[in-house]
Amino acid sequence: MEKKVHISLYCKCQLIGWSLASLYWSFNGWYKDGFRLDLAVIQFVLDVAMYILITHLYRNFSIRNHWQDLPLDKLLWRMLIAVPVMGIFYALVTIGKLYLVRLWFMGDVAQTFVDFFNLNAVSILVAGFRLMAIWLLAYHLYHYAKREMRLSVENARLELSFKQSQLDNLSAQLNPHFLFNTLNTIKSLVYINPDAAGRAVDLLSELLRSGLYKGSSMLIRLNEEIALVKDYLELESLRMQERLEYQLDIDVSLSELMVPRLCIQTLVENAVKHGVALEKYGGRIDLIIVEREGFLIITVLNPGKLEENEIIEGIGLRNLKERLDLSYQQLATFRLSETQQIVCAEIKIPII
Repeated sequence: MEKKVHISLYCKCQLIGWSLASLYWSFNGWYKDGFRLDLAVIQFVLDVAMYILITHLYRNFSIRNHWQDLPLDKLLWRMLIAVPVMGIFYALVTIGKLYLVRLWFMGDVAQTFVDFFNLNAVSILVAGFRLMAIWLLAYHLYHYAKREMRLSVENARLELSFKQSQLDNLSAQLNPHFLFNTLNTIKSLVYINPDAAGRAVDLLSELLRSGLYKGSSMLIRLNEEIALVKDYLELESLRMQERLEYQLDIDVSLSELMVPRLCIQTLVENAVKHGVALEKYGGRIDLIIVEREGFLIITVLNPGKLEENEIIEGIGLRNLKERLDLSYQQLATFRLSETQQIVCAEIKIPII
C-alpha cells in the first residue's frame, strides 16, 4: 500500500496564498502592452518561490525564539519591527527579480539598475509593507487563536482533573471501611481515653470539611496542605496505634509556596493504605520537603515493595500526575521507586 504524502496546513496556505497573489499580478499585466505568457509563467514561479522563502525564514526565526508563546502586547512590538524589515527585504528581492527578468528575457539594457530602482522602489516598498503586514497578522492571529484554544482545553482538563481529585479525596474519607474503622476507633477511645476520642472526632470532622467545603482553589499554600496531612496522620495513628509512626522534615521557609491541592495528601494516603497498613508490624512514613535548584522537592517514604515493572495504576496517582503535567506544562515530575523495601514517591515542582 502506497503511503500518502501529507502536506501541512501551513504549506498549503503558503502555496495557495502566494499563488493567488501572483495570479492577481499576472491578471493585472494581461491588459498592458507587451504582455508575454512565457514571462508571466516565469514571474509566477519566481514570485511564489521567493515570497514563500522570505516568510518561511521569518517563521523559522519566530519559532526558534518562541514568539508564538509571547503575550499579545510583547508580540505586537516585535511585529512592528518585523514588518518594515521584511518589507525592505521584499522590495530588494522584487526589484532585483524584475530587473534581471527584463535584462535576461527581454534584452532591455536601456535603463540602468539605479534608474530602475529609483523609479520603482517606493511603490514596491509600500506594497511590501502591506503584504508582509497582512501575512504576519494572519500567521500570528492563527497561532494566537490556536494557543488560546489549547490553553482553554488544558484549563478545562485541569479543572476536571482537580474536581476528580476532590471527589477521590472525599470518597476516600467517606469510604465505609475508612469511616467505620475511624468510628470504631472513636468508640473504643470513649471508654479508655475520652480526650483522644474527642480529638479523633475533631480530626474526622476537619477532614470531611476540607473535602466538602475547602476545595474551591486548585492551588493551596504548602502550610495549609501540611496541616491537612497532619490531621490525617494523627487520625490514622489513633486507629493504628503503635503500627504507624511518621516523621515530618519540612523547610519552614517554604510554607507560603503554592502547591496543587491534595498532592501531598494523596501521596501520604497512598503510603498508609498500600504501605504501612499491609505490613504485619506496620512501619514509619517520612515526609521530606526541601528546595533544590529552583524546584520544590516533596518526598514520601514508606515500607513496602513495588512489583517488577509496576506502573502508576491507581486513580489517585494517575490523577495527580496529570494535574502536575497540566499545571506546570510538563516541568513538574512525579516518580515512584523502591529501594531495599522502602517505597519512595517524589514530586518535583518548579518554584515560580
